[in-house]
Amino acid sequence: MNGVAEETVYEICIVVPKRSFDEDNNGDNLGVARLIKELEKLGLQVECFHGISEVFIKLAARQDIIAKAAAELQIKKPTYIGMDLQFESDQAAAFVRQPDGTLFSWSERFCCYNHLIYAIENKTGGTVKLMTNTKEFEWRTGESLLKRMEAEGIVKQVFPLHDEKRRKQLVRNWALNWLDFTSQPIDEVYSYFGTKIATYFAFLGMYTQWLFAPAAFGLVLQLWDFGSWQLFALPFFFIFVISWAVLLFQFWKRKNSALLTRWHISLSNDSMSLEPGYKKSSDSEFSSFMESHVELEKTIWTEKPKGMAKAFPSDEWLGNFRKFRNNAIVIMGIVCLQLPFELAYAHFYEVMDSDIMKFGLTALYLLAIQYYTRLGGKVSVCLIKNEDNKSRESSADSLVYKVFGLYFMQSYIGLFYHALRHRNFMTLRQFLIQRLIVSQVLENLVENSIPYLKYSCTKFRASRKRKHEKGSSEGKPMLPVTRVEKEYMKPTYSASIGDEVEDGLFDDFLELALQFGMIMMFACAFPLAFSFAALNNITEIRTDALKLLAMLRRPVPRAASTIGAWLNIFQFLIMMSICTNCALLVCLYDQEGTWKIEPGLAAILIMEHILLLIKFGFSRVVPEEPAWVKANRVKHAQVQEMCSKQLLRNICNSPEKKRE
Repeated sequence: MNGVAEETVYEICIVVPKRSFDEDNNGDNLGVARLIKELEKLGLQVECFHGISEVFIKLAARQDIIAKAAAELQIKKPTYIGMDLQFESDQAAAFVRQPDGTLFSWSERFCCYNHLIYAIENKTGGTVKLMTNTKEFEWRTGESLLKRMEAEGIVKQVFPLHDEKRRKQLVRNWALNWLDFTSQPIDEVYSYFGTKIATYFAFLGMYTQWLFAPAAFGLVLQLWDFGSWQLFALPFFFIFVISWAVLLFQFWKRKNSALLTRWHISLSNDSMSLEPGYKKSSDSEFSSFMESHVELEKTIWTEKPKGMAKAFPSDEWLGNFRKFRNNAIVIMGIVCLQLPFELAYAHFYEVMDSDIMKFGLTALYLLAIQYYTRLGGKVSVCLIKNEDNKSRESSADSLVYKVFGLYFMQSYIGLFYHALRHRNFMTLRQFLIQRLIVSQVLENLVENSIPYLKYSCTKFRASRKRKHEKGSSEGKPMLPVTRVEKEYMKPTYSASIGDEVEDGLFDDFLELALQFGMIMMFACAFPLAFSFAALNNITEIRTDALKLLAMLRRPVPRAASTIGAWLNIFQFLIMMSICTNCALLVCLYDQEGTWKIEPGLAAILIMEHILLLIKFGFSRVVPEEPAWVKANRVKHAQVQEMCSKQLLRNICNSPEKKRE
């Protein structure tokens, strides 16, 4: 578009089984050959690689092709005049570019690729018979060719490819750059992975930076003997930790809004509603949707107001009832099934004397709870399908709330039991050390080793198959394993509860939320926990980056621009930590266990109410937006108002209106 030669970067791959691939690419009735020709007609650059059992069709698109697709999708983008307008390819210079200098973000490009390849339709006016080496199928009028081939099993997968040059640069400057501790090239991460993953790493980096203060305080509190002031040290640390947590999330909201402004993302932008998996199947379907939408509007506005008042509230209340019913099912499952199971495990662990029996009980518990949480995740996915969620992100938020309840009970009920029922703080600290050190180290090892082991096993089986094929066909040279085939062998970035609604970010955020709850809710029992969390998170930043860049396929981008439901979960954990730490202080200072409201215990209750006021006070004192972001938003609103007024003047001064 700017007259400069562009480097060819293949970003999308279509996987076709070898048995369905036609060696002879001549002939319009050959299925895969027809697909390749149609892709080339669109202006896409196509390159084929033969693997062991599959053929990989790599796709690249010039900037003008992406721009044309963006105009067809009516993607809204910010302009230099301060307004978000629908993109027009002939006016590309007026639209604001990304931080890396490109015109479109990775999320937008992925949507455009999806639109291009799924919009290949049969426009001949009749059914076309296509065939492969194994089957013959019909391509009906107005039907998407790629969708039809997916349904027939001719196309196995469509997945995004890594950009090797940028991937290596990120591995060097980000994943393996241990000297920078929490510093990260967030703009480059956003440009390569999209908004959702970049937001996760921005939050992880900020959270880890802020952990240094309570970690240092907790380390001093653990190692230093304050003498007669020791009774006041823990309450003061408790007040400090709560204030720290409240400020952390207030300043995170500020940083999040600053990042969205820097990346030119508006929460009201229509392009944000384009889901990464968006597939526009055909213009005819789209036009029929628009016609039905127009008919619906006519029906609505021609109906009597009474009928209209009846229709909408009933749908709204029905949707609310479904959500309430689903939440009630999950809560009852947790209270009636998981809570007794967790309490029974904690009780038997406490009363058992033999370490061997405790070890066996723990092993049995871990096996049972893994099955229970997996089952709970599947049930939650089934429940949210019946809810009236407007987008994938709202469905993901609903799933997060439901599944986090299972993990909350699993992670904390045993700790509550040892702290409040038996007042056994030695066992409580052992549990915290076990969860924060052993469990998190093991989780990181498993989290990063399983994808590598899966990839190694797939690659080993492929090598054996290749050698077997070479032995059966002597004289033919053995083809080397291409980079695209290696990427295809790698696992996807998927969630442990399934990838129907969520991706791997669910597990990463869940790990952070459980860690945050553990160090906050039991801060007075084990102040050193913040130091362990800080060390773990420094490692987590680099290992998560390496996992995404080297061990997994390139994730499908997600357009969500905040951490969503997880922010509410973190806020909930702050509230819980105020209650639990006050109870811990009561247990520590009420040695006789009489639970009398003595002066010290009364002071703790007063402190609890003060901390609740601090929690809500700080959220009002610290603005959620920096001043420059607010000024930028006001400026855009003024420009929008000026343009709207000018448009109204033009309409009023038009010749048609004057004649009227």
